[in-house]
Amino acid sequence: MFQSVMNIISLWTLPAIIIIILTMGLFKKVPLYETFTDGAKDGFKVAVNIIPYLVAIIVAISMFRASGIIEMTGEALKPLLSYFNVPADTIPVMIVRSLSGSAALGVFSDMAHKLGPDDYATKLSAIMVGSSETTFYVLAVYFGAVGIAKLRYALLIGLLADFIGILAAIAVCNLMF
Repeated sequence: MFQSVMNIISLWTLPAIIIIILTMGLFKKVPLYETFTDGAKDGFKVAVNIIPYLVAIIVAISMFRASGIIEMTGEALKPLLSYFNVPADTIPVMIVRSLSGSAALGVFSDMAHKLGPDDYATKLSAIMVGSSETTFYVLAVYFGAVGIAKLRYALLIGLLADFIGILAAIAVCNLMF
């Protein structure tokens, strides 16, 4: 019952949002096509402006992965996390996710291929990827593009939200699997 309800919700959420937005726009007599193209132009300008920040974050992530810090941190956290039923295979996903979504998906993909889709570590990592944000990427790219320099509180709140998302993922996996 629960699964069928969730399947229906996941199937119809995006189409419903699109229909609601279009209906509201028509109701308020907003020129939908012109508004969309204006937004696309602005989006393209933002994309061009964030290229230097993208290059910087890609270089930083590459250095972080090549240095072996991820593996060392994983080994240090392994005893603590095993107490909470968190497999060691999930540690790299947990660490990399705050840095880069594509890097986290790459690590997750390798792990899922190695362990299989039904493994507990794969399920936990999938929920972690979905319940956390690429905090450092957002701060470097988007905040840099709009010129926000004071990042202290945004970084703190972003990392706290990531931590809460990871704890929630662990709790959900321990309850469901």
